[in-house]
Amino acid sequence: MKRLLVLLAFIAVFLQPSRAQRRDSVYTASEQFKWTKLIAPGALVGTGAICTLSPWYRAHVNEPVRDWALRVSGGIERPFDNYLQYAGYAEYALGMAIGAGEHGPWEQLLAVGTAILATSAMSWTVKHTAGVMRPNGANTESFPSGHTVTAFLAAELVRLEFGPWWGLAAYTVAGVTAFMRVYNNWHWTSDLLGGAGIGILGANIGYWLLPLERKWFHLDSKAAQVHASALPYAAPTPVGSCYGVSLALNF
Repeated sequence: MKRLLVLLAFIAVFLQPSRAQRRDSVYTASEQFKWTKLIAPGALVGTGAICTLSPWYRAHVNEPVRDWALRVSGGIERPFDNYLQYAGYAEYALGMAIGAGEHGPWEQLLAVGTAILATSAMSWTVKHTAGVMRPNGANTESFPSGHTVTAFLAAELVRLEFGPWWGLAAYTVAGVTAFMRVYNNWHWTSDLLGGAGIGILGANIGYWLLPLERKWFHLDSKAAQVHASALPYAAPTPVGSCYGVSLALNF
């Protein structure tokens, strides 16, 4: 599934026509840093952390919800959330492929890549610092929910780039993904709050840094001169099938 999503992203970027980029002096709303944009993700992460540390919340919310989920599921795991968490990225790739959004393909790719790096760093650090045991006892990497981080990162990226209606679809899928993490007994409810906040924050970081990256890579002057094409391929190997994409760039 991951290989398919990577392939879709490459095709979306390299098969669409080159588009002129914005000048450095013009920032879109998604690129403008404002303190108010920290309120929602900060509240989610803060609330999730407080609830994780609270004995009252654990006894009156986390554990009762866990018990309810086990009764409903009968202890049978339905792991489609392992794939559903990536649906927002497929939606983003679709928007790129049809030429939608505020930015050109190079800027979109930079924003997504930066957001993923920032979010991965935050999520990994918190997971290995908090050391919260999962409800199923598998390990101590429960807070925050990684699947929820991934899904909400994609949802916020879609909303920032393609608008609220596209974002609504992605956020709906992200909510279902988060719910299934509790249903499958892999996470507490407090893990979902922290994961959603980190994902949303990471997406915004990806766009806040875009003006700086635009200067570094001179996208305003280079984009109109770059032409690219891609051709996906599949080939058999002794150990299975090999999938990839061949790229051609003309400067």
